[in-house]
Amino acid sequence: MTTTAIPAEAQHAPAPAAKRRPRREREGAAWVFLSPWVLGAIVLTLLPMAVSLYLSFTDYDLFNPPQWVGLRNYTQMFTEDPRYWRSVVTTLTYVVIAVPLQLALALVVALALKGMKRGKAFYRSAFYAPSLLGASMSIALVWRAIFNDGGTVDHLFGTGGWVNKPGLALLAVALLTVWQFGAPMVIFLAGLQQIPAELYEAAAVDGAGKWRQFLSVTVPMLSPVLFFNLVLQTIQAFQVFTPAFAVSAGKGGPADSTLVYTMYLYDRGFVASHMGYASAMAWVLLVVIGVVTAVLFRTSRSWVFYASEGDR
Repeated sequence: MTTTAIPAEAQHAPAPAAKRRPRREREGAAWVFLSPWVLGAIVLTLLPMAVSLYLSFTDYDLFNPPQWVGLRNYTQMFTEDPRYWRSVVTTLTYVVIAVPLQLALALVVALALKGMKRGKAFYRSAFYAPSLLGASMSIALVWRAIFNDGGTVDHLFGTGGWVNKPGLALLAVALLTVWQFGAPMVIFLAGLQQIPAELYEAAAVDGAGKWRQFLSVTVPMLSPVLFFNLVLQTIQAFQVFTPAFAVSAGKGGPADSTLVYTMYLYDRGFVASHMGYASAMAWVLLVVIGVVTAVLFRTSRSWVFYASEGDR
């Protein structure tokens, strides 16, 4: 039996054109699979954003055609509306209180779960449950009952209802957000499990105690995860609505102490029917969130540690 040698050129010859899918056909298949997302992004996100931007330069009351007024909504917002500035201050106060407390509690619980030998899955699910339930109006109403006159907090501490006190009402709203620490907790736990045990062993050999190991090993190695959680929770905090709406019964009281930005936006747009003004508020909020996020990314260069400088 004789064998015929196949030339080297034939071995590396390109496949016949009939067996190769043209690039244009491959791109077409990709666009077919992407089309639901692209259509949804255009119809449900980009188009409403464009309409909202247009309405922000108009006087629109939801019932009559919008009337072009240029920058009047923005000038009125910044120079003639004291409630607008109260909502800004209230929102900033809420963000400063809620975000650090939530992240601190999430990290503490994640550290406790990391050291558990048994029941970790159960406790992880139990601590995550408030993140699924806390955004609902029903839980917010329960929270209002707990902090109302004659509620659980009043019976335990005898301080009266927090929701009726201007100095404590916003704290009650912030505590509802802090209670929903499950999502950042799970992310922290995943990050903690990725820290090599050899680093802790080396620190222990050098005489570092638990606190020094936390500051010198855990915090630097966990800083990318901390930064990720910080950005996400800050963005969500600026958009808080349901807790403040439920705790204040939709009024932002007492004395506008819980009048967060999105509540005032809702009031202007759907209660007072000043949709053009509300659209202008929405775009200012978008710009502010973008600026705050950019600042966080900029400052992260000085405190976020990456194992490889090429990962920055």
